[in-house]
Amino acid sequence: MTFAPFNNQNRPEMNTMRNTVQLIGNLGGDPEAKELPNGNKLATMSVATTDRYKQGEEWKDDTQWHRVVAWGKQAERVIEKLRKGSKVALQGRLVHRKWDGKDGQKHYMTEVVLSDFQAMGNTVEMVKRQVGQLA
Repeated sequence: MTFAPFNNQNRPEMNTMRNTVQLIGNLGGDPEAKELPNGNKLATMSVATTDRYKQGEEWKDDTQWHRVVAWGKQAERVIEKLRKGSKVALQGRLVHRKWDGKDGQKHYMTEVVLSDFQAMGNTVEMVKRQVGQLA
């Protein structure tokens, strides 16, 4: 997985509109796993990203939370490799959903549907090594 800035020179496929999201952040909790009645696996997680900026003489942090969903084999990999606090680089696409709740209110949600990820630190294997459970 490459996280380089887009360069559309000599790449006609980049001249069309794309729905691609790239994030580097930390998991706010352990991924939640679910198996659907049809056997398909689903994993959901919250990923925090933080941008720093200077306001006057003071540095400020702007933390945003992103809901990320993974399906099938990606969901299995997420559950196996990531835990609360894991640093992760991920790529996916934005999906906006809306529905009417039981209370009659309209609900809206934006989420990233995962296409690929790379654990960057605090993975399950790293934690086990730190406590001497893995050779």
